[in-house]
Amino acid sequence: MKVALRLLGLLLIAALVLQLYFAGRIALMAVLPPESTSFERSEAWRIALSTGKLGWRQQWVPYERLPNSLKRAVIASEDASFTEHDGLDIEALEKAWDKNQKAEQRAAKAAEQASRGQRKSGASTPAAAANKPAAKIVGGSTITQQLAKNLFLSGERTLLRKGQELVLTLMLESMLSKQRILEIYLNSVEWGEGVFGAEAAAQHYYRKPAARLTPYEAARLAVMLPRPRYFETRPNSEYLASRANTITARMGGVDVP
Repeated sequence: MKVALRLLGLLLIAALVLQLYFAGRIALMAVLPPESTSFERSEAWRIALSTGKLGWRQQWVPYERLPNSLKRAVIASEDASFTEHDGLDIEALEKAWDKNQKAEQRAAKAAEQASRGQRKSGASTPAAAANKPAAKIVGGSTITQQLAKNLFLSGERTLLRKGQELVLTLMLESMLSKQRILEIYLNSVEWGEGVFGAEAAAQHYYRKPAARLTPYEAARLAVMLPRPRYFETRPNSEYLASRANTITARMGGVDVP
C-alpha cells in the first residue's frame, strides 16, 4: 500500500512539474516568439525520413504586419467567436459532436449495406469489413486549442491528451492576449508540406509577401487550414473556391483583436 501511495505521489509531482514547465514556456511566449512547435519538429522529422531533407519554410511576421484580411479570414473560417470565448467554444463542440455522431451512423449504415451486398455476391465478411466506409470526423476546436496542440502535443486522440490540451488552452488564454495567441497561430500553423506560417504560405502559393494578400487569397489560405496538405495537391478544388467565396463574404463582419 505504501509503495502504491509513493508511486502515486511521484506521478502527481511529475504532472505538476510538467505543468509548471508548460506555464514557463507560455510565459516566455508573451515576449519571445517560439522557435518551433512540437508539430513542426515532428513534421520536419517525418519529411527528413521520407526525403532525406531537413527543415521547413517559415518566417516570423509581427502582428501589426500581418494583413487584417488574413486575420479576419482565419477567424471566420476556423473560430468565429475567437474574440468572445475564453478558449473553449461549447456550442461549436456540441455541433461537432452531433455531426460526428450522424456521420458515424451514416458510415455504419453504409457498411451494413455493403456487407449485405458482399454476402449476396458471395464475398467473405473480412473483405466487407475492409471496405467499410470511414466516418468523416469534424473538429470543434478553437484557435487557442489548435495552438495548444501544435505547440506542445502529439496528434494522438486520447482522453489524456485532450485533458492536457484543455489545461494548456486555459494557460494560453490566461497568460497571453488574444492578439498574441493569433499572432503565434498565424506564424506557426501548417499550410502545406513543410510550409508553416502566413509568410511562407503567401510566398509558396502566391509568390508575394503575406502583407500583399488580397481578401480572396487570404480566404483561400484560411479554408485550407483543416487539410492543408490535401488542398495543396488540389489547387483547382471546387470546394476550395466555393468556400473561399463564402469566407470572403463573411470577413467584413469579423472583429479582430
